[in-house]
Amino acid sequence: MDYNKIVQLVYEARKIVFSKRKLAHVENKNPYDFVTDVDTGISDFMKAELYKAFPDVGFMTEEEQNHILQDKCFILDPIDGTTNLIYDYKKSSISLAYAENGVVVFGVVLDPFAHELFFAVRGKGAYVYKTDKGIRNLIETGVENYVRTPLRASERPLERCLIEFGAGSSHKDQADETFARAKRVFASCLDLRRICSTALAICYIAAGRLDGYFEKVIKPWDYAAASLILEEAGGKSSDWQGNTLPLHKAGTIVCANGVIHERLRELVIG
Repeated sequence: MDYNKIVQLVYEARKIVFSKRKLAHVENKNPYDFVTDVDTGISDFMKAELYKAFPDVGFMTEEEQNHILQDKCFILDPIDGTTNLIYDYKKSSISLAYAENGVVVFGVVLDPFAHELFFAVRGKGAYVYKTDKGIRNLIETGVENYVRTPLRASERPLERCLIEFGAGSSHKDQADETFARAKRVFASCLDLRRICSTALAICYIAAGRLDGYFEKVIKPWDYAAASLILEEAGGKSSDWQGNTLPLHKAGTIVCANGVIHERLRELVIG
């Protein structure tokens, strides 16, 4: 698998994010869930280009009806944080994972606003690369050979931790339950955060900027790439029962540094 080619395509897709005309058309999946021409534009671009480069690899994305995880499969979230994008909150990302036999072996998450590209190859560490001057140096070095300052999740105890949580804007009927969980966590940690991009939140845990994250209903394309990046940085991801995160269906999620994961999971499930 040519990981350099994958990174180049994700980097090229950032141009669609900044295309103002593509933000003009916004559709509602439901009253609190949106899709823009940026989402569909990146999805169409990545699907076409990945198929040209890797015709034997399947493709699963949020913006298509059929979500089938194949033995070799790309898993794309064209914009993680669409509402943030619409409101110019500048906390959105492009997330792409490559999985074999249900296991993510490569993940890349691009924050086009902060000029940061997070990536990990299974067994070779996790890294963040600044893209404000392009990605030439990364490609020349080679993604698999990049060894500069690997990411490390924090080792902070819970009382010193910043925890992100997803409230699920399309699940307002569960608000009391969601915020009761958040209150339990808040009472035990330093503070809570809500940046509302799952992929970025998990990458921030890998980078030691945050320490944990949880949400009740989450889709595989939101976490597939970032969960590998966190794992390679020494953190941990699971569902609320402690099981490995699935790539074929939605479910619960809790991510954290290696110190607090189990305690955070216990607080979340109550």
